Amino acid sequence: MAQLGITIGRILLGLYFLLPGLMKVAAPAQTVAYMEANGIAFAMPLMWFAAIVNIVGGLLLITGRHVRLVAYGFVLYVLIVNFTLHDFWTMEEARVERETQNFFKNLGILAGLLVLAGASFARALSPSGWWRSDGAVAGVG
Repeated sequence: MAQLGITIGRILLGLYFLLPGLMKVAAPAQTVAYMEANGIAFAMPLMWFAAIVNIVGGLLLITGRHVRLVAYGFVLYVLIVNFTLHDFWTMEEARVERETQNFFKNLGILAGLLVLAGASFARALSPSGWWRSDGAVAGVG
């Protein structure tokens, strides 16, 4: 039963990253404008990098491939996003409430990623069998 909960959580975390990645691709100007409004340099290439990371990482989580590595990668991603785009302590009062909520919501996502990473199989990076699920590589499924 615990494995079912971990699997459902992994898939939901994957969707949490996949869907915004697809939204970035569908409406890049919106994301770039938001990034530029927050003083992010090189917003256009960083937006495309973030979209690719979101899509590929989300798909890897959903399909159960390299889960520990991807989860830790997303921990770094969430920290970067939090401190560059949701830095509520530097914002005018009209944005503080919304960005505080986003900041702490992201900390909850980060906590879920850390739990997932801790519960996941440590898998060596290797060109052989990279497409197989972590469970198949570990001999679990």
